[in-house]
This record gives sequence, C-alpha cells and structure tokens, in this order.
Amino acid sequence: MMLDGSIGTLLVANRGEVALRVLRTARRLGLRTVAVYSGPDRGSRHVREADRAVYLGPGTASRSYLSAEAVLAAARREGADAVHPGYGFLAEDAGFARACESQGLIFVGPQPDVIELMGRKDRARQVAFEAGAPVAPALAAGLPEGVLGARVASEIGFPALVKAVAGGGGKGMRVVGSEAELGRALDGARREALSAFGDGSLFIERYLPNGRHLEVQVVGDGAGKVLHLWDRDCSVQRRHQKVVEEAPASVNSPVARARALEAALRIASKVSYRSLGTVEFMAEGDDVYFLEMNTRLQVEHGVTEAVTGLDLVELQLRLACGQPLPFSQDEVISQGHAIEARIYAEDPEQGFLPQAGRVVHVRWPSGPSEARVESDLEEGQEVGTGYDPMVGKIIVHGPERDVARRKLIDAVDGSVIFGLTTNLGFLRGLLASDEFASASVTTSWADHRGASFARGGGQLPVVAAAVYLAGRKRTAGAQAGPFAADGWRGGGLFSPVRLYLLAEGQAHEVSVRRVGGGDDPDGEGRRHVVEGVGAPVEVAIAYAGGDELRLELEGAVEKFFVVPGEGRSVYVGYRGRSYLFDVGRGSTRPDLADEGAVVAPLPGILTVVSVVAGDNVKAGDVLGILESMKMEYPLVAKSPATVERALFAAGAHVGRGDVVFELSAAAVGVSAGPGGDAPGLAPEGAVTRDGAPS
Repeated sequence: MMLDGSIGTLLVANRGEVALRVLRTARRLGLRTVAVYSGPDRGSRHVREADRAVYLGPGTASRSYLSAEAVLAAARREGADAVHPGYGFLAEDAGFARACESQGLIFVGPQPDVIELMGRKDRARQVAFEAGAPVAPALAAGLPEGVLGARVASEIGFPALVKAVAGGGGKGMRVVGSEAELGRALDGARREALSAFGDGSLFIERYLPNGRHLEVQVVGDGAGKVLHLWDRDCSVQRRHQKVVEEAPASVNSPVARARALEAALRIASKVSYRSLGTVEFMAEGDDVYFLEMNTRLQVEHGVTEAVTGLDLVELQLRLACGQPLPFSQDEVISQGHAIEARIYAEDPEQGFLPQAGRVVHVRWPSGPSEARVESDLEEGQEVGTGYDPMVGKIIVHGPERDVARRKLIDAVDGSVIFGLTTNLGFLRGLLASDEFASASVTTSWADHRGASFARGGGQLPVVAAAVYLAGRKRTAGAQAGPFAADGWRGGGLFSPVRLYLLAEGQAHEVSVRRVGGGDDPDGEGRRHVVEGVGAPVEVAIAYAGGDELRLELEGAVEKFFVVPGEGRSVYVGYRGRSYLFDVGRGSTRPDLADEGAVVAPLPGILTVVSVVAGDNVKAGDVLGILESMKMEYPLVAKSPATVERALFAAGAHVGRGDVVFELSAAAVGVSAGPGGDAPGLAPEGAVTRDGAPS
C-alpha cells in the first residue's frame, strides 16, 4: 500500500548505512528521494542510490550533516515534503523538528515536545515515575562533592553510575566503584556532556553490575493508541555502547519481561507518543528499572523487523503522514529469534581504538546464513575519523536462538574487510563463547572478557598465506593469478618454497613443500606440507577461486579469504579477522610507546593540552585529550615525570604514532584501557561522544 500523497519527495538527513536503510523503504513506497552529503562522502553509495543529492558542506559534521540550516536549505531547494533524520543526532533534536514543521516540512519522527521532554533523562525519570513505572534510586549531582558522596553511599550504594541528563548512546557515563572515585568521574562526565550536548548537568543512579539491558520497541499514533512490538536484549556492550542486540530478549524472568512491556506502554501513553521509539530498562532477576526513552528509531530496529515481519521505517512514514496504526496489539506476533552484530572500525587488540584507512577489499556473507547486511563500505573507500566508527551491521533470523547464533557465526565467517581494521574477529569470538551461547551475559560481561575475544587466530592464517604465496611464486608471470590450475598443479616443481613473512610485528620463517603427483585424479598434487608453524602441517587445497581459499587440515576444511596486497604482500581473512603479511619487510605496526614519549595511538584532534614544559606529573595525570570518531582518549602519564615539551597545541590534528608530549622519565607512555594492554586509554577508557550522525 502506497502512502496517501502527503509525501512525494523525502529528504534523508543522514549518511552511510543509515541513509541507505531509509532509502530502501522510500523507493519501495514510490517516493522521490534526496540524499545529502559532505565533501568526503561525495562518491558514497547513499549519494548514488538517491534520486537527487545535495552538498551540505565540508567533512566537519557540525558544518554538514549536523547543520540544521544547511539541511533545511537542501530540502527547500529540492522541493521536499518531508525530512527523515535517520537515527542519529538530528533525530533527537527538538529544535530541528520544530524548524522542519515551521517551514511546512513533515518531520518523520515524534512530536518536538516529546523529543524535548524525554531527551533529558531527569525529566524522563519523572514522567516514568508519574506513569507508575519502576525507576532506580538516583540523586542530582549538584550537591557539594563531600555531601554528595556520603548521600550516594547511603541512599544509592556503590557501584553507582554517573550519567549526563542530556543525550544518549552511552555518552557521558562513568561507573563509580567508591566515594573516592566520584570526583574524577563527575569531572570527566561533565566535560564530555558539555562538549557533546552543550549541557553538563549530571545525576547519579544505582548501577546493576549483573544487570541485563532490556528494551521495548513502542509505536504510537499520537491519538491515544500505543502498542509494543515486543522486546530486545542489548546486554552485550563495551563501555556502555551496544555491540550485539537480539529479539526477543533473552531474560530468564517472565516477570521482568511482563513488567517492562507494561511499563513501556504506560510511559509512551503518558506522553501521547507518536512514531516509533524505545523504552529502555535494566533488569536483574524479577526487578526492572527504567533507564531512558529513545524517541527515535534505533540502530537495532532490524531485529524487531525480523521477528515481527514489519517495516519500521514504513510505519514511521505512515504515522508522520497522520495515518492510524493499521493493526492491534493482538496482531503483533513475534516469531523466531533474531540477532544483530554491529561492525565498528576499531582495533579490539589495541583497546578498541577507532581506526581509519582505505578499504582494499570487502565481502559480505551469502548462502545458508541468509544474513541481512546493512553497510555502505566499498572497495577504495576512505574511512576517516570524522564520523561514527560503526560501518555496518549483520542481522540474522532463525526459528530459535541457537540457530540464529550459529547463522550469525557463519555470516561473520563469510565476511571480510581488508585495509580497515574492524571488530569482526572480536564478534566471532564473542558469539562462539559459552557465555553468549547460554544467554547468561550481563552489561559488564564484554568489558571483562573483551581481551580474550580480541586475540588472533593462531597459526592457521600463516599457513594460508604461505600456501597462497608459494602458489603465486610458482605461477609463471602471476598474471593468471595464484589460483590458476597450472599454478598449483603444473610444472613439476616439488622443491620447498621458503618464505619470510611479517605480520603485526611478528616474523614467521616458513617453507612450503608440495607433495603428490600433478596428475593424481584424487587431487593429491594439491597437497602441501608447511613447516615453521610449530609441528609440520599437511594441507590439501579443497577449493581455490576468486578471493576464497579452502584448505583441508587434519580432515576438516577451513575457509580463508586471500587477496594480494601492494608489492610482495598478501591479505588473509579468517573467521572475521584480517591479516596483512609482508614478504621480507619490517613490522607493519609502528612503535607506539617509545621511551620518554607519549604518542597518539590513533589519528585525531588534540582538543585539550593540560600541561606545559616544566610541569611535574604523577602516574595517571591527564596530559591532553585526543578526539577521534566521536570518542575521547585521555593521554596520561604512566609514572612520575617532568614535561619537557608539548609538541602540539590544542586544536591541532595529529597522526597515529605522532609524539605529542616528551617527558623526562623513561617509564612513561599512555595508560592501558580496560580489556587490553594497548596504549591510548586512560584508566576509565575511551568515552563515546555525540556530535556526528550514527
């Protein structure tokens, strides 16, 4: 069924996979679509797939995607009837929603007054309380620090959670384990809240370290009809940012689920909600506490679509046009189980530091996983540090949870991204863990276990690289490609090929010897023995074609993705992880912790310089703040030292590995963040910031 004519042209005020998702539904409904873009996104997929595209401004988010004035000017220029803000920053901006309405544009989202009311967590808590929903004990953070600490200890208890009243998405939050930690947590959260939201107001709430993050998708028509579209579990988080979501929620307590569903409807009805939003809770046992309401559509809406069969973007558009909800609560049926994994440009082995780079090769799953992939990544694309580090998501659906889980593992195994470091391998380890399989995770689980999931894939990628390079070396001219049949089977070359491979700072001296006859009908000529990877490994090539290499090892076939790199190098992908092997070169990873130097662990903008030459610092002192991909990275001293020089001023752009501060002591550097021993994070870790579209 088409729309009623209220919307003929829709402008999508977002970028990347978010814009692509909205465009997909808009095209199906027959709408004319307009995309917007910044300078770096000029050639992006969302620009190409819209009917029209309008330039907003340079790469800085505040001068392009977050400029309400520029977006509205684009809408006027193209004669748009409506603006869909995606599910990023503008979707939470009541001022932008009002500006759309004042110019005769339909804002695809809730009423501006509701955005404003529920966008502040303190006011939202009051609404929830008045609606009869359960709220956790909390205190405003405006009291003197000494008084506040004593009251938190007596009225809330530790651990407690410091939260910014504005914004969302895990920004401006700190877990506080004791009264002694409170002052530092308040200072950090307040600074980030001011920078991200323009509001440094904070409050402190009871924290449930063993809690589950439960949320309810709600939909309302603004005229009194409010329904739920069942629930989701978003407990897999790192630093309060969601990583894996699933529907329905995997909570063990039917009492908790029933209480959350009822409370969500009470809260949405209280504000006469119109559009699609999410009411979020923490659950522990049978207890449920209201957290916040996100009045916008969220990243994880795809799992709700999978279990209900509904297109939530279409519902948004219909409600924005004033149409009534076309179904009753009894008609909303949840079938099966869906799981979504978020893919971030980050390095799990380096404390989840955001990454930038040029995408050399990308492949998404196909086949039995039946995965839904939402991403705009393409070969040759430059991923910078100006926007959110999420580059895509994979969604699967199955008749029951474990079937969906295994489908998602298969989908990750069938995906690879070369040239840009991502969390795909981390996700694979997480999904395959016993804890996730048993649905026993809590919101603190991934932070505690993250280091174990970030580890590499052992020697098998080395074996795959060696077999590939040996075949490449034997192939005359190599233009036919290393997987050409004559490269593997012809020529009668059975002498070992010796290789010196370097990857991620490690050297591997290996040899590859082919065994068996080239005319063997059983394919014995495709068998190799690889030495130098521990005990000798006998390998048979089960399949080689395109970017795929399947090797039989000890009677089982393992799948790899292999693509030549520049010069004498090769990329290998295995179970979500990617490796770049150089032949006879130095390490591909620069030294990030030279003696006497504090270096930038990633490219970004140095927003704060806290010291000058001659200052004496102690272990844990913050020397400066580096901002990259909506996240803050405090650069801190590891031990007492004297500052010799600050090599950059506040506001300067720095590159990965640049020396930012020189200190007199030898044992200095950048503290490790939680879940790893990588340089770059202060003890509380990096904090996600808003300010760019998600």
